[in-house]
Amino acid sequence: MELTGYRRPDGRVGIRNKVLILPTCSCASKTCAMVAEQVEGAITFTNQNGCSQTKKDVQYTLDVLTGFAANPNIYGTVIVGLGCEVCAAERIYGLIRTRTNKPLEQVVIQESGGTIGAVAKAVEYARRMAEEASRVKREPIALSEIIFATECGGSDATSGLSANPTVGNVCDRVIEAGGTAILSETPEFIGAEHILSNRAATPEIGSQILRIVDRFENYMNILHTNLRDANPAPGNIKGGISTLEEKSLGCIYKGGKTAITQVVDYAKEVTAKGLVVMDTPGNDTASLTAMAAGGAQIAAFTTGRGTPVGNPIMPVIKVTGNRETYRKMTCNMDFCTGASIDGDETIEEVGVKLYDLIMEVINGRKTKAEILFTDDIAIARFCNYT
Repeated sequence: MELTGYRRPDGRVGIRNKVLILPTCSCASKTCAMVAEQVEGAITFTNQNGCSQTKKDVQYTLDVLTGFAANPNIYGTVIVGLGCEVCAAERIYGLIRTRTNKPLEQVVIQESGGTIGAVAKAVEYARRMAEEASRVKREPIALSEIIFATECGGSDATSGLSANPTVGNVCDRVIEAGGTAILSETPEFIGAEHILSNRAATPEIGSQILRIVDRFENYMNILHTNLRDANPAPGNIKGGISTLEEKSLGCIYKGGKTAITQVVDYAKEVTAKGLVVMDTPGNDTASLTAMAAGGAQIAAFTTGRGTPVGNPIMPVIKVTGNRETYRKMTCNMDFCTGASIDGDETIEEVGVKLYDLIMEVINGRKTKAEILFTDDIAIARFCNYT
């Protein structure tokens, strides 16, 4: 299947063509929503951060906002700031410019006549960008130019048996074609981190994998808590997962079988080809947010129990191995891998079908999450995460 996408002036390719109205902080979020409502093709989100944060939390926020604007699914960005926040519009503008040369404008509410003046100015910028974006045509692209994010949430026994191995099969196909796949959720490596470390392309990368897992465990100790008290979650247990280690062994199947070529911090730019590990929390929404900021154009999200979570920047394909979940949540689920559990098809055969669906989504087919306008984001907060 020939793939098509949108070539950007920075050399990357997008599979969607959106204008981003970027709120620098919570105080600018409603203003951004007012702007996006008036411009077809514009998207935004609620940013609950951007001010009154610790230094490290501010960095997470800056990395996410910068990465969202740099993501190749975005044609151009209108930054909207309040004017007195830590993550100021001018600051974010400069950071975005270090990542991309795509169209970029900024509006400051306190300097533009308040909400009404800022909306008028931002709408003017956004409408111009939307008109320009409408003239950008799809053209042939290569799978080697795609960064494929993987996520799992609301897992049950079918996740590790079927859905996650199927996504892993797709990862291997993407990587074989010269592309990139991301495996995330550091807490869900616990108990299986030695397996991932042994798959590292170099000893240094192997040590990095062990280090991020140990760092998370140390963070839990600082908080005088134990991750195992809350993980597996109640839904995981009802779905047949008994221990954190069992959950981790199922989780890592999403990464397929290839060597791990890079470890990157939360929301940092992914620069390597092959399988990349991103250090994210177990929270599904925060993890998807980070991978979109890292440059992923598309994600596959496996869920045995079912979840409606999507993302404003990249299409999220919902995959379940549970036929009952697929039946109950057909409005949310894109693909069922249950045939491999029933014995009707192998993981490889189901993987071919999922791969074909992913190629269609790259070419413009809407996911269920896109159709329902589910555009969730969350930014991790690790105040003392060292």
